[in-house]
Amino acid sequence: MEIYSTEEQQVEAIKSFWKEYGTSIVVGAVVGLGGLYGWNTYSDMKVSKAEAASVAYQQLSVNLADEAALLKAAESFKAEHSQAGYELLIELMVAKSAVDAKDFAKAEESLKKVIAAKDAAALGSVAALRLARIQAEQGQQAIALSTLDAVTDPAFDAQREEIKGDILASQGETDKAKAAYQAAMDKSGISASPMLKMKLDNLNQA
Repeated sequence: MEIYSTEEQQVEAIKSFWKEYGTSIVVGAVVGLGGLYGWNTYSDMKVSKAEAASVAYQQLSVNLADEAALLKAAESFKAEHSQAGYELLIELMVAKSAVDAKDFAKAEESLKKVIAAKDAAALGSVAALRLARIQAEQGQQAIALSTLDAVTDPAFDAQREEIKGDILASQGETDKAKAAYQAAMDKSGISASPMLKMKLDNLNQA
């Protein structure tokens, strides 16, 4: 089941940003507090931990195709590192691996952890979009629509409306599906999803 499409680029952008600037942000925040010896020691400790977490995350990524290995590595990462940003990205990785293995219960569990996390920001919206697709694929359309209602970040409006249109179309709610697809088009969804216009045209022809 293909559930990772338009928002995948946004996740990659977040991952790239964290990889490139995560350590610098930690260092800048700590060093900026002053030149006291205690803060210098604290700075060294934080940088060391951030670098170790970065290396561990990269190593963990190679297990993506093996759900069992990935789950084991993810648990080890959580036990050894306290890096909330990486932990959320790992939960998304676990969810993707679980979906590939048809373990939808595990996928939902991981995605809900991201959604519930404090300061999840854009990742929370990505997780909600993916969760809604999984729920819809399992015949839980009403629940999926409710999950989509929780996506309020304007950056994900187009994706939310397109998925909503897919769900409504599968339920035979043609007019509502058209409205959702049109809303996605109005929010420039066509630039991220070339299939969007085709979906709307098919409904109009029907």
